[in-house]
Amino acid sequence: MSHASASLPIIDIAPYLEAERDPTKCQSTSDALHNACVDYGFFYLDISQFIDHSEPEELTRLAREFFALPQEEKDKISLEHQDNARGYQRLKQNVTNGKADNHEGIDFYKPVEKPDRSKPVWGENQWPDIPGFKHKYEKWIEKMKKLGLIVMEAMSIGLKMTTEEWMELRAQVDDSFWVMRTIGYPPLPTDDDGFSCGAHKDYGCLTFLYADPTRSALQVFLRQSSATASDLDGLPAEHGTEEGIWINADPVPNCIVCNIGEMWEIWTNGLYKSTLHRVVHRGSSYRIPFFFEPNFTANVAPLRAALCLLPSQDPSPNGGQTYESVVYGDFLLRKVGNNFALDGKGKYD
Repeated sequence: MSHASASLPIIDIAPYLEAERDPTKCQSTSDALHNACVDYGFFYLDISQFIDHSEPEELTRLAREFFALPQEEKDKISLEHQDNARGYQRLKQNVTNGKADNHEGIDFYKPVEKPDRSKPVWGENQWPDIPGFKHKYEKWIEKMKKLGLIVMEAMSIGLKMTTEEWMELRAQVDDSFWVMRTIGYPPLPTDDDGFSCGAHKDYGCLTFLYADPTRSALQVFLRQSSATASDLDGLPAEHGTEEGIWINADPVPNCIVCNIGEMWEIWTNGLYKSTLHRVVHRGSSYRIPFFFEPNFTANVAPLRAALCLLPSQDPSPNGGQTYESVVYGDFLLRKVGNNFALDGKGKYD
């Protein structure tokens, strides 16, 4: 459901795209990012100065062309042909919260030097045999990788990190083990409960989502104590013991929807929290999420700058640090085992 008084902030990344940056404007963008990450874990990013709006529209057209193919054609790039992570997933093959999701998709990961399809996520990407598909998607990937570093830098300033601290963090994400999905949501069978993808948190770094104009599809859980049962509009609660409401994150022209994953929760020792979100089925639609992740070998640990911003409730030697460090690749491989209906090695929502 939507909640009239609650909507996600829109943040313009343009000041960070200038050849000669205006420090005041950049600081304003960084402060807005910081506040959005503390309050929501979600925000809209205005990237009208970074891309031409025709680019993602073309990606959507290509996706529509692929998903309209006969099933046997789509199955030619099925993820079973590779590492059970890269490639095409049939309807209901992806699982969230133990329930099959009503979407089909193609998953692409950062290419690896020595592919081995017997290892989770270590195979080769499989591309549809559609003119322009691979070339245009790869161009988008390069832009999103660049955008990821720009947003990370802006966030580092929001956290009052020094230049040296930012360079240390940058070295953990400069070879991002990115993931991109192109997702199609076909019409639902009449006996379905209305979810295309159940409530979940992203477990990486930053998610950049381009969605078609379908409204009331993506919903974000806003933590607050004043929510009532009626706020949930008859839909399953799906958010455990936390109290709050679901708000719509409808597409905004020239913007992508961004959210932080669990790695940012660790980096900030819980100051920024990864937020639950879900997809409610509103007819056929297409979504292209790009997951800007840490490097596979990155050691993700609470940042000194974030610890300085948190009230220290713990006088112990670790200065109130409550989140343990993780190596991103190890974390990823532990996570990917739970997301497929088949006996594959799963992945993202």
